[in-house]
Amino acid sequence: MSTEETMSIGDTKSVSANSVVIRVEAGESTMRSVGRRILVAVLMASVFMNMLLLLSTAVETTSTSQDVQQSHHSGNESAAAKLAVINFSGTIMPPFTRRWLTQIEEAQKDDAVKGVLLAIDSPGGLVADSHQLYHELQKLAKKKPIYVAMKRLAASGGYYLAMGIGTEGRIFAEPTTWTGSIGVIIPRYNAAEFASKIGVTAEPLVTGPLKGSLNPFRDLSELEQEVWDAILKDSFDRFVGVIEQNRATLDDEQVRKLATGQIYTTSQAVENGLVDEVGYEEEALEALAKSLGLSEYEVIEYSTTPTLLDVILSGAVQSKHTFRDELLSASVPKAMYYCSWNPWVPAYGD
Repeated sequence: MSTEETMSIGDTKSVSANSVVIRVEAGESTMRSVGRRILVAVLMASVFMNMLLLLSTAVETTSTSQDVQQSHHSGNESAAAKLAVINFSGTIMPPFTRRWLTQIEEAQKDDAVKGVLLAIDSPGGLVADSHQLYHELQKLAKKKPIYVAMKRLAASGGYYLAMGIGTEGRIFAEPTTWTGSIGVIIPRYNAAEFASKIGVTAEPLVTGPLKGSLNPFRDLSELEQEVWDAILKDSFDRFVGVIEQNRATLDDEQVRKLATGQIYTTSQAVENGLVDEVGYEEEALEALAKSLGLSEYEVIEYSTTPTLLDVILSGAVQSKHTFRDELLSASVPKAMYYCSWNPWVPAYGD
């Protein structure tokens, strides 16, 4: 005579048949098992990315290999006067920020350099880094004229950098350039519903109601939303003010109308006063030389000696841009002038 029994997840049952004992244990549901595995993978990835971020900071701090290299770009190599090209390519973040700052400093102290061209091909990056570079470019612009040549993408923080040239500089953009994306974003993922389905809760021990803010496993409280709105507004107002101060044809009201986060094509950017004219890098260089009254000059291009970090992460010291956006860990709050909702998507490099 046989009997049937229903077992729940986690129950056990022993069945005796003569001298053989069979023990049966009910397995975990597929959805719950897969969900937990995904959660563990996400948490491990977060830890790994934070370790990489710490590594980047440590290596950047201790590295002594930050020498600026010059290479011939175009023009007359025997000319005494030089125009320097600084390439801002990829996401604005460490360790690239320090290298760009070093190149700006080099352009400022080299008396042979009469003018500087910023070749921008960037989706933006961290708010603090964007402003730090902008600040140093402003100081350079007081001594030497700076022009901008926008390439594939010069958006958000990439556009913020361009404002460092001041009201006297000119901005060129290729016909297919995308720019704009004026605004601020703090990346955040809400996995509260997913966590509840697989039976996981995150309950960090904190000393105040805002210490665990932006926890992805729960919704934001009203207080948290209010606090982060104020942080966003502060950075946004600074972005608007920077554009108003450096674009002579735009006032505060006009900038705010444009600052919806929208991407603008080159023709739209010219029409709205964000860009001066359509042109390529060589045309921007020619215009810069003409403004300086130079008939003979050499164009040089700056680069920075790769650090130990490049070797560790890529094994290719010859690459100038080997450290990618995967260092932007979603677990650490970051205000960004960034042309994407997802900082995990790597920006291109050379």
